Amino acid sequence: MIHSVKSTHAILAYKVLNYNIDQFWVDWAVEMLMNGYDTEHLVILAGISPPYDQFELHSLTDKVLNELHLDYGHKDQVIKNYVSYLLATTDFDHFNINEVLKALREIRDLYLVLDQAPSLRRFYCLYYGIKDLQHDTVQWYVDGMDRENMKEVVQQIFSEW
Repeated sequence: MIHSVKSTHAILAYKVLNYNIDQFWVDWAVEMLMNGYDTEHLVILAGISPPYDQFELHSLTDKVLNELHLDYGHKDQVIKNYVSYLLATTDFDHFNINEVLKALREIRDLYLVLDQAPSLRRFYCLYYGIKDLQHDTVQWYVDGMDRENMKEVVQQIFSEW
């Protein structure tokens, strides 16, 4: 399955959000090729180097995603899949607050780009609650979360998604 290349969820989200094409896309194309996906336009994308012509690359990535039969037509579902991917790739066995914040920062940015999408508000608040607790003993974003129960609250919010 193409989604075995984990960054595919990010690529589809970046496409529906019309983000600029950059080195992340090129790295994804290389990873796809290394995983056995070989299409004409994927090879071209894997060989692209700066400076990036966004007009040309948006057209090229349309062709790549079409060749790979990757559907990005349902924006809400693509975003939901990307958030699920971000949450699922957070390692709770070795709870690393920087790793959690990295995922939450990405979701916070999505929340803002999507005009404060209600479905992402809890993650936005969680991000700032954790940031406050890094520097203070109290936060006002997530009811009941403190330094002692932060890991459990994060796990609960992530699992409820």
